Amino acid sequence: MEPAMLLNQIYHLPVSERMLIVERTIHSIRMERSRMAKAVALMVEEYRNDTELTAFSALDFENFYETR
Repeated sequence: MEPAMLLNQIYHLPVSERMLIVERTIHSIRMERSRMAKAVALMVEEYRNDTELTAFSALDFENFYETR
């Protein structure tokens, strides 16, 4: 379902049901952020120390030219 259609459907719900949707949405966003933070914490040392993962970072400041 497209976001505009979804929002239109939510608009027609009673306030208590809309609040429930908001609460659960916020909770799911917080859980996702927590999972991402844990993943970053697990991998940060790998990326700092493993030269195979950072080999191309030497090119970060090189100019990029697209060929057509």
